[in-house]
Order: sequence, then structure tokens, then C-alpha cells
Amino acid sequence: MRNRRTASLVAMGVAAALLPALTPAASAAAPQLRLAADPLARYTQQKPSWKRCDAQGPANFECATIKVPLDYGRPDGGKLDVAISRTKATSAEDRHGVLLLNPGGPGGTGLDMPLYLASQLPDSVKKRYDLIGFDPRGVGLSSPVGCGLNDDELDWQRPYKAETFDKDVRWARTVAEKCRKSNGAVLPHLSTRNTARDMDVIRAVLGEKKLSYLGYSYGTYLGAVYTQLFPKRADRFVLDSAVDPERVWRGMIQVWAEGAEPAFTRWTEWTAARNTTYELGRTPAEVRATFWNLVAGADKKPIPIDGLLLNGDDIRSLRVMFFYVEDAAQTVVLLKEAAEGRAPAPGATLPLRVPPTAPAPSSFARAVPSDNGDASFWSVVCADTRAWPRDPEQYRRDAIRDRAKYPLYGDFASHIKPCAFWGQGAEPATKVNNTVRALVLQNEWDPQTPLVSGKGMRRALKGSRMVTVLDGLGHGVYGTRSCADKFATAYLVTGRLPVVDVSCRTPAGRKLDGLRLPPSASPAVPGLPAAPGLPGRQDRF
Repeated sequence: MRNRRTASLVAMGVAAALLPALTPAASAAAPQLRLAADPLARYTQQKPSWKRCDAQGPANFECATIKVPLDYGRPDGGKLDVAISRTKATSAEDRHGVLLLNPGGPGGTGLDMPLYLASQLPDSVKKRYDLIGFDPRGVGLSSPVGCGLNDDELDWQRPYKAETFDKDVRWARTVAEKCRKSNGAVLPHLSTRNTARDMDVIRAVLGEKKLSYLGYSYGTYLGAVYTQLFPKRADRFVLDSAVDPERVWRGMIQVWAEGAEPAFTRWTEWTAARNTTYELGRTPAEVRATFWNLVAGADKKPIPIDGLLLNGDDIRSLRVMFFYVEDAAQTVVLLKEAAEGRAPAPGATLPLRVPPTAPAPSSFARAVPSDNGDASFWSVVCADTRAWPRDPEQYRRDAIRDRAKYPLYGDFASHIKPCAFWGQGAEPATKVNNTVRALVLQNEWDPQTPLVSGKGMRRALKGSRMVTVLDGLGHGVYGTRSCADKFATAYLVTGRLPVVDVSCRTPAGRKLDGLRLPPSASPAVPGLPAAPGLPGRQDRF
């Protein structure tokens, strides 16, 4: 692509030098000459037809659809739709440019982001930026993919068991085959690398020389890939709750198991110190034993609660709750009482932590495949990298190893996935290693992208700075009124990064707001806790 673009730029320079000498008749063909010189001109020179997104929504919330090439190596070939949205900067005098937004995923819809972040971002930011949302390729209103997956095929929180291994291998192969059959030649091009290229088309279509960006979770990797492909076009990039670019994507699923163990240990210490309240053990070791005895008992006799029968694997899959120590203690007490046949107190239920969300505009009841979130998730994580093992026995060995190393979730994370049977992506994984200036935000206790992965992003972006919220809890930082907000706002408003990496602590007693982002899918197991913040599922980034 670099060689082709270099040739295109040279050709464009030659064409520009000749244009003044053209006769009036010849000059009428100038647009065709420019299109021939730049193979992407037909995309970058689009004029979006902005319309009100929803008759019942705000008048200033506008939507449009643009075209992007399916394959950037063959821009004359197939095309995809990309749906974009905007709210304009509130001050024409102070306007700096556009701020492109992404909520995470892969598979997260971002068209609604300007609405949902309107109450989270400070006025000083909204004065300076048009807020731009978009559904990434394959997602939502952007040529959505679907695989026709049924409920069982959508359930990929699968623990390793010798007796179910062959069944799980068949599940993984079936998901890959159904997606390939439904989407054919599109799948190899549903990659983060191509979505980053789509972002640059959006930048050009909006008439901007540079792009500023706010991305959460998976959106941090998307932003980092953009900085790698288009370093001179990256302006102010805030990467919130970061993915480690070196670990995409199997390693980032495995990091859930790694991150859960210290959270579990912290929970046992917190709960032991409050034994008079919860009666789960006077020491961390006793609390740990209580939990694992509960798991072992549930494997023999599932626990009835909230209309469900939970076995030990179901309980282990609740790794996210241990980042929220009080919720976890209440949940384990409730499960223990149910296992002992004691009726729960009136109104007692598993404490759910679902991200607060505003109602979705009525027009966003999207007519997309019901499995679009999962189909687009697998499409990206499988196409992005060729590092997925192809031998099912490798997954067996890794799951056994990691169950011993990370007992809470290790086998879930390392067990077989559809990517074992996926076709190769059109390109190898992007190596992120540059000096673009960016700001990485990270909570110390993030269940989806643990602190270690944020540090990995900081290493990859050598020109960046990192703000770590000590004792920070949850997935998603900017907009929660934590101590990190002032650093992100200052960077977006002035372009100035902190001189060095920063660790800060939110003042005690400050009420932290949850991020209000687009409603997301339910947890994989009904009734089980979802992570606060974003995304709502506990099996997404």
C-alpha cells in the first residue's frame, strides 16, 4: 500500500503541474484525471448527505452514509457502507476540528456516541470539536454481517472439560463455517486495519487535515492502528482502558484470567476483614476455601437461584464481580445460603452492575442480524492476526495449563475458539510501534483491560503519556469524574500532554458517574453480573 500511495502522490503532482496548460475543453476532464491519479479519490471526495438522524431526537444530531472499498488493495472492487453521525461544535470561533468516537467491541455500534457522550464531556471539549460517531464496517448500519448463529452457538464462555472437548471443537468449527458461508469474501477484510483506513476516509470526507479521537477498550487498539498507518494525520488521541497491541487477540482474552486472580485475592482480603458482616471466613485463606468449596459443591449439585441452576463453572465465570468487592461478597453469601437450602431474604437477588444508559432514539432499533455483535466480534478478532493456533490439541493443552495457573477463569480463556478454523485475514497483524503523541487512561482495577494491558499500550506508543487512576474501578475512565478527567480534558483542549506519566487518586467521597454509552447486549449468561462502564458484556473489549 505504501508503494502504491507513493506512486499515486507522484502521479497527482505531475497531473497538477500540467493542469494550468490545459485548454478549456481539456480542463473539463480534470476531475477524471484526478480520479485516475488517486485510486481513493472516489471515496475521499464524497460529499455526505447529512440528514436528521431521528425525528424524535435532537435536531443537531445528523447522520449520513458513505462508501468505502471492501479491499483497499483493490479500490475498484466491492464497496461497503459506513454510517456516520455528528453533532457540531458549539462554538464556531473555538472549533479545533472533529473528534471521532468509538465505544469498543469489536462489534460495538458507535453511531449513537455523540448523543451518549454529550452529557459526559465538558463544555470546553464540545466547544472545540464536532463529535463524530460511526458504525465500523460490518457493524450496525455499516454493511452488517450475520452468521445465523443460534443461542448455543452464541455462548462462547466454555470451560474446558475432557468429556465435552470434542463437542466444543465442533462448536468452534460450526461457528467459523456458518460465518464463512454467510459472508464469503467479505470476512478477510473485516479487520481493524481496514477500519482504521475507513477512519481516514471519514477524515477526508469531513474535509479535515487531521483527526482527533476518543476510543474506549477495543477502540484503543483501533486508534493505535490508525496512528501506525497515518501518523502525520493523528492529532489528539485519547485511548481509554487500553488493549495491549502485542497481545491481540488470544492474549487479550487470556489476560482476563490473569487479571482476575489478583482481583480475587484482593476480594478475599477485603471480605475477611468484614467477617462479622459476611461470615465467609476470618482470614483470606478461609474466604478462599469457602468460595472453592461452594464451587465444588455446585459441580455436584447445581445451586437454584434467580430461576437458574448454577454449577461450579457458572460461578467461576463470574470473574468480573470480584473487581467489585462488596457485590462479590453479597453474591457469594447469597449463593452459599441457596446451596444450604436457606431461602434468600425478601427481594434478594444477584447484584447486577449494568452500565447506566440513556434511552436509545427510536430510529436506532436497527434492522440488522440478531447475531451481528458476535458475528462482527469473531470477524475482527480472527481476521486481525494469524497467530491463532490451528491445532485443537494446542487449545486443550493450554486450557489444562491455565486452569492450574489461573483457577478462576484460565481454562475459559484458553479453550478452543472459532478462530482456530477461520480463514486467514487479508493482511498480517499490525505492529504498533511509533512516537505519535497520545494519552492513555487506565483504571488500576479494570476487569476487561487490566492494568498490565494499559502498560502494554504505553510501551507501544512511545510518544504517549499514561494516566493511571489508583484504586480506580471499572472499565472506562474519561467521563466518570475521576482524577483522570482533568488530564484528558486539558489534552483535548490544548493539545498538551502531561510531562511524565501520572498516577492519581480520586478524592474520597466523590461520586463517580458511570459512562452513559449506547445500550449493549446482555451478559452471556442471563442473570449474571455485567461489568460497569463499557461495554455492558463481560465477554467484550
